[in-house]
Amino acid sequence: MTIRLKFGTPEPGVAYEPRPTAFGLAFDAQGRLACVEVDRGEGPYLDLPGGALDGDESESEALAREFGEETGLRVRAVARIAEASQLFRKTDGHPVDNQAGFWIAEVLAAEPGLKCEDDHALVWIRPEEALRRLRHEAHAWAVAVWLRRG
Repeated sequence: MTIRLKFGTPEPGVAYEPRPTAFGLAFDAQGRLACVEVDRGEGPYLDLPGGALDGDESESEALAREFGEETGLRVRAVARIAEASQLFRKTDGHPVDNQAGFWIAEVLAAEPGLKCEDDHALVWIRPEEALRRLRHEAHAWAVAVWLRRG
């Protein structure tokens, strides 16, 4: 994947590890967006559900797995709507370049047994609120892409 749109300001002299990722935009019947509030002891932040591809997973496979692990929802990737990268440092300080595909995800079922990431909590919020609160600029941009599709 060749990413042309990049978010984040690179720190001089820092090498960012390329990290293929997939994130999902899923909505409930009231039009609210599924997000995850992550709290690892340094204050909570908001992300779209998703994460890194494992091994030879496709984006849609990684999205379904990560969504379940973080939210307890079983989803299906429906349509890839955007791609962008985000430079940042993970919680452990490791610099990464999240090279993300952003997908519309259909919620198939609530399956609490899928959830295994205790520091992630599912929250449903209005997309406009997500624009203000999402930690990563690339995530907010993907929500804006969806909103503009109308």
